Amino acid sequence: MSCLIKIQAEIKTSFGKIVVEGSTINEVVTAINSFPENLIVELERIVLRMLSQSTNKEYEGIVKVTEEGPILVLKDASGITQYEAIALTLYFSKNRCSKPSTIRRLLEYSGIKLQVSSRLNEMAKRGLVFKPIPGRAEWALSPKGERWVEEEVLPKLKEAANR
Repeated sequence: MSCLIKIQAEIKTSFGKIVVEGSTINEVVTAINSFPENLIVELERIVLRMLSQSTNKEYEGIVKVTEEGPILVLKDASGITQYEAIALTLYFSKNRCSKPSTIRRLLEYSGIKLQVSSRLNEMAKRGLVFKPIPGRAEWALSPKGERWVEEEVLPKLKEAANR
């Protein structure tokens, strides 16, 4: 009885993972070396476009994902809190994280002006956001923040959008 040996290499990306498999290490290395230089960038672009198309349909009336990032398109932006606006912007951003300056710019495009840095610090105290890399300006939604958006914020806004 012969035993087949498989060697796998997993390449983690922002949209998932790419698995390369072979019978020998050389086969795996040869396969990886045969990838075009910009493979990951192109796949990310395609996946982002696909996700933005499905997101735009599912959350029509709440958010529109653009090349710049997510822009809130709520009929009545006064119906959400500043925390909710920031959380939604992060939730629909690539990798669910962004810099305060980017969040501020996207919210301004949405017609919402606020002190993003102050609100992010307050949200961090509540456990809704965190800095994935300490010392860098980027903020991300925490698992608690993602659940809050999915279980409370989005259902409330979907209901309001359907009225």
